[in-house]
Amino acid sequence: MQYNFTEFKQNIKETEEWLKREFGTIRTGRASPAILDGVKVEAYGSDMPISQLANISVEDARMIRITPWDMTIAKAIEKAIVTSDLGLSVALDEKGLRVMFPELTSDRRSSLIKIAKQKLEDARVTLRTERERVIKDIDRLEKEGGMSEDEKFRFKAELQKFLDDAGRGLEEIFSKKEKEITD
Repeated sequence: MQYNFTEFKQNIKETEEWLKREFGTIRTGRASPAILDGVKVEAYGSDMPISQLANISVEDARMIRITPWDMTIAKAIEKAIVTSDLGLSVALDEKGLRVMFPELTSDRRSSLIKIAKQKLEDARVTLRTERERVIKDIDRLEKEGGMSEDEKFRFKAELQKFLDDAGRGLEEIFSKKEKEITD
């Protein structure tokens, strides 16, 4: 008999993607359009993401250029960024908006690393919870006579190998973000 780990592998992939998205919202000293993903602008009668209202491009290491398709909403975009409490400064000009990223202080860097570590731990907890679900399923199959005890131990060992690989992957994602914050 063979145990199907497809759902578990898919959950690992989803957790890694979630962690990457979460890390994308953590502001470093470098300009990153991903930081604006959570900012909603009140325009045309609803709350819309900036990416649906304007082109967003990186001008240099600490500046983003936002070019609205309709300049009448530039003020609304500026207000949304300022009220989002991301610590960014915004300047309005004839082409659109310039969003400046201030230098990070050492205190801010250490607090960002703490936030990143917490998100890493959340991802690990998600994977451990998923592992427990699969272990219960394997135990249930063995009790119902769907597999032998040897198969049960082999599948649990295989499951642990997948989990260890996923843990290394999450750690790698965290290391990249930590380096980005400290540089």
